Amino acid sequence: MKKILITGAAGYIGRHVVKEALNRGYAVVASDFQFKGVDERAEFCDFPLFGGAKDCYRQLGSPDVCIHLAWRDGFIHNSPAHMKDISAHVRFLNDMIAGGLPMLTVMGTMHEIGYWEGAIDENTPCNPLSQYGIAKNALRQSLLLSTANTPCHLHWLRAYYITGDEDHGSSIFAKITQAEQDGKKTFPFTSGKNQYDFIGVEELAKMIVAASTQTELDGIINVCTGKPMSLADRVEQFLQEKHYRIKLDYGAFPDRPYDSPGVWGDPAKINHILGEL
Repeated sequence: MKKILITGAAGYIGRHVVKEALNRGYAVVASDFQFKGVDERAEFCDFPLFGGAKDCYRQLGSPDVCIHLAWRDGFIHNSPAHMKDISAHVRFLNDMIAGGLPMLTVMGTMHEIGYWEGAIDENTPCNPLSQYGIAKNALRQSLLLSTANTPCHLHWLRAYYITGDEDHGSSIFAKITQAEQDGKKTFPFTSGKNQYDFIGVEELAKMIVAASTQTELDGIINVCTGKPMSLADRVEQFLQEKHYRIKLDYGAFPDRPYDSPGVWGDPAKINHILGEL
């Protein structure tokens, strides 16, 4: 049985990853500041990840796998926290690797890429257009370099548009849910024509655990469906699924000039990993 350390365990994605890992029989150490909503089968740990302890790998129980989800202000793309915190992430993860960590997973994002039209794979050039994207891109570049001559397997899992668990998210789906609960009749919307790669958070958690516990494929792995869908179609589908009465006010907001008309991930690697299960 592998022992998996999951940082950011109480976050939007983290709670689902903890549950999925436990359901698959792994021993899970859940690391965060608080543990509301985290599966109680996990071992809870409030060790200060960014406290600078050089022997953090040993103090965290010498896990076989670390899935690093911890990240501040992930929904606020131009928060100053992204660049402020990056050196702490680099230091912690390098200390874990130096301590003997065999397998490291770090969550990436489509926002590393910046403006792009079409499918994204591991060779797509990156030109991030937000502080969040810049920080994640820099962390990936740093880790790929520092792990190149080590035995540590690095999995950089690049996520796209995540849906589900609206009570704990900050996506447009969560905002529509709140508006519906508030009794609003309409929801201000863009044209909705842009196409994205949507994935439910529970399906994403399955991909994260599967990719993190294998050693055949390292480096950048898209955790996605590879099937683009317009934002309007996906939101209208969501309204039907939830039986919401609220209507979309198309064109209330202009489409952002830096949003691609269509972008999605190449799922070849994750499909191969899932096919091997």
